[in-house]
Amino acid sequence: MEKHSCVDCGTQNCKFKDRTYPEFCPTAQLKEEDLQWALERYDEARNHDVMVAAAEVEFEGYCQWTRVQEVMEFARKIGARKIGIANCIGLVNEARIFARILRANGFEPYAVICKVAGKAKSSLGIPKQCEEIGAAMCNPILQARLLNREGTDLNVVIGLCVGHDSLFYRYSEAYVTTLVTKDRVTGHNPAAVLYTANSYYKRKMQL
Repeated sequence: MEKHSCVDCGTQNCKFKDRTYPEFCPTAQLKEEDLQWALERYDEARNHDVMVAAAEVEFEGYCQWTRVQEVMEFARKIGARKIGIANCIGLVNEARIFARILRANGFEPYAVICKVAGKAKSSLGIPKQCEEIGAAMCNPILQARLLNREGTDLNVVIGLCVGHDSLFYRYSEAYVTTLVTKDRVTGHNPAAVLYTANSYYKRKMQL
């Protein structure tokens, strides 16, 4: 039996508070201990400051600021000056532009590219055929370690591959936000697939 979740809800009562929760709603089924656990985490370390800063950036720049500006405003609010950049080698130009913008706005960017160390994919046990599109492996764990060692205050992901980004998030000691999500087919606009799901991309849903 398929288990329903928030994507199956049409009421959004968690936001509006004047409607009825569906029976499967996570809010309606919520255990008090889980809610309290989450609320307590917001008081840990800098989590509270991050939540306040995020809310203020959303409010102050709503439908006005670009993602680049939001990242900078967020960084200022949490006192982050040294900004780590974990970028894909295929988006090195975008990373360079972002670094120039950061410097022009008083930040200190430090980037580590995905191919750092230049190890062959096959040296890690990755199938040899994967080297046909490039021999050097991506190294997100090393990216995170080097940015940790550099003492970055906030790390920004620019175009890391699916899965590589997961490993980077896991090993980064600083908070992480994403500036660019790579999608070579859509010009790095993965939401385009969702917007065309009922037209051009509908065929993909019928495979």
